[in-house]
Formats: sequence, C-alpha cells, structure tokens
Amino acid sequence: MCSLGGESGVIMKTLLLIRHAKSSWDVPGLVDEARPLNERGKHDAPKMGRRLARRGIKPDVLLSSPAVRARTTAELIARELDADEALVVDHRLYATSADGLLDVIRAQDDTVDCLVVVGHNPEMDTLARRFSPLTPPMSTCAVLELHFDGDSWEAIQSGALLNKRYDAPKLAEV
Repeated sequence: MCSLGGESGVIMKTLLLIRHAKSSWDVPGLVDEARPLNERGKHDAPKMGRRLARRGIKPDVLLSSPAVRARTTAELIARELDADEALVVDHRLYATSADGLLDVIRAQDDTVDCLVVVGHNPEMDTLARRFSPLTPPMSTCAVLELHFDGDSWEAIQSGALLNKRYDAPKLAEV
C-alpha cells in the first residue's frame, strides 16, 4: 500500500527514492562497490524502514544498486517492511546518472503502483530536484516519497507530482 491517506478515485504511482545509508571507509583500497555500511548506517536503515512501515508503505518492487552499501540498506529496509520478496538487485543503478535512474523507473511495469529505488548520490540528489526543486539534500538514508497522478511509469514527470514527503534519519519523526 502506498496511498495518500485514502483519496479515492485518484490513479497514482508512488516512488520512493532512498540514498544508501552511511558507508564505511575503514578498509583502505577496498573497491567502491564492496564498501559496507558503518555502524551508523546499520542503525539508520532499519530505523527508516520502521518509519516507512508505520506509514503503511508496502512496495510492489524494491530496486537496489548492487553495491554492498546500497544492497544492505535495501535488505534492512525490506525486512522492516516485510517486503523481502519485493527486493530486486538491478545493476543499472550503480555508477549511473539521474537520467539512467529515470530510465530504470520509467521501464517498470505499470502493474507496479509502489516502487522503491535504493541508490547513490549524486544521481539521487539530481533526480529528486528534477521532480521537486526545493527538496533538501539526499543525505545518507534519506527518503523522498513522491506521489504522481497517472497510471504509467513512463509518463511520470514533475508536472504530475501530487504530493511529496522527505525524511532523513536525523529529522524528528512526524
């Protein structure tokens, strides 16, 4: 379930953009894709998953970059949402651009109503601002929840944005 609190008759797609949680730099020379989460990241990802669960978020598909830090963030969030079966690792989400992210999103099947994408900056920041220019920076483990008018992923654009919600681990829960 990813709805705007019971608005009936509204055809909508919900997209959640999530930047991976805080990663560790403790192992010098470790390839970027293999960097794990640090302790703060391991704490923040389930915390954000619990916040999403309390709001009734239930993704149809949860896409993750294959990088260890993103995949672990996605797994920890999926566990809190009871959505392990929705998790799909998508190699197109690593070392891409905002346009690359948007291509992956727009290629989703229209039977998917609630899509979560876990990835990296700077592309998350760039795409977030493309949809909503006043969005705060996508800090580690930040979540931008976007509700779009329409029934097609291919057609999502800023002009179809109905509502948004930004959350981050350091923000007080509302």
